[in-house]
Amino acid sequence: MATSHPRVAQGVPWRSIGKILIVIFCVLFLTLPLIEMVKAMIADPQLLVRQLLIGLTNGAYIALIALGYTLVYGIVELINFAHGDLYMLGAFFSLTLVGVFSLTPETPWLIRGPLLVVVLLATMAFTATLNMLVDRWAYRRLRGIGSRMAALISAIGISFVFQNLGLLWGYLRFPFMNGVMGSNAVAPKSFPALFPNVNLLAGTGVRFGAKDLIVVGVSVVLLAALYVFVTRTRLGKAMRATAQDRDAAALMGIDVNRTISLAFILGGALAGASGMLVGLYNGTAVFDMGFTAGLRSFTAAVLGGIGNIVGAMLGGLLIGIISALSDQYISTKWTNAVVFGILVIILVYRPTGLLGDDTAQKA
Repeated sequence: MATSHPRVAQGVPWRSIGKILIVIFCVLFLTLPLIEMVKAMIADPQLLVRQLLIGLTNGAYIALIALGYTLVYGIVELINFAHGDLYMLGAFFSLTLVGVFSLTPETPWLIRGPLLVVVLLATMAFTATLNMLVDRWAYRRLRGIGSRMAALISAIGISFVFQNLGLLWGYLRFPFMNGVMGSNAVAPKSFPALFPNVNLLAGTGVRFGAKDLIVVGVSVVLLAALYVFVTRTRLGKAMRATAQDRDAAALMGIDVNRTISLAFILGGALAGASGMLVGLYNGTAVFDMGFTAGLRSFTAAVLGGIGNIVGAMLGGLLIGIISALSDQYISTKWTNAVVFGILVIILVYRPTGLLGDDTAQKA
């Protein structure tokens, strides 16, 4: 006589229902705006190309900052909330050096060009050293206690310290600054227009200036150099091994603490370079500029797959382009909602990000 097995009660598939509801929401509320956007893009293709180029420029510096988040998280699984404010300090440091060297738009390019390279390298060294010291004095002491919350709270605290350091920096007035700094710390500080304001695509109806090319070019060089370093060098392999399994890496003779410090150094250097590029590109620096940039860069890292270098680059590019298109075709006040809405939709269907590894979280 055959025995009958009781039917196992099935739970309500809430996850599938949630995905279906999101699809319905997108169809009902986003279809018409998307159709209008496509019509506007087709009606004025030159404007579309212009916004894509703006998105490319913004995405380049966002990717630089995002890599700092993804490098640190990929190895120690720490969300370094102070990273955006480190980018801000890079802008202030580079502005100070511009004043030290008395660089102006009238400075000949034979002098201005090499000095800007010196400023870039010095800024990267400053933010890299500062990030390494924060790791050594704050984060390293908390890594072995078994709780990530302490390190996370410390990162938020360091963020406030950096932000107030930028606020204090704004009060300073040096004889060699030629009035660049002032008594009003909250007001934006002005960079001199050191990049040529020349449209490289003149006559095409599309604007892509020399300073856009410089920002994109320097960013691409730094991104490519980091990718080659991590994938082809011995220290890069040590970083990847430490990210995979710290205990196994230590057993293989890898100095784990030194490798983690290297991740902070590289991330800090990229944040400093981005701060200088954005400061010279926009012409201003302000003590709270790191909040928005850090938020979008962290979003880019999550979107691409936090812990994945190529994913951070892709996420930065996508965030830059989406923001530029939203500014033009929707409204600037809705841009953050659009960016985070797209992030939520993608994470619902791809929780690890576009290029993230679908593996279990490490203990």
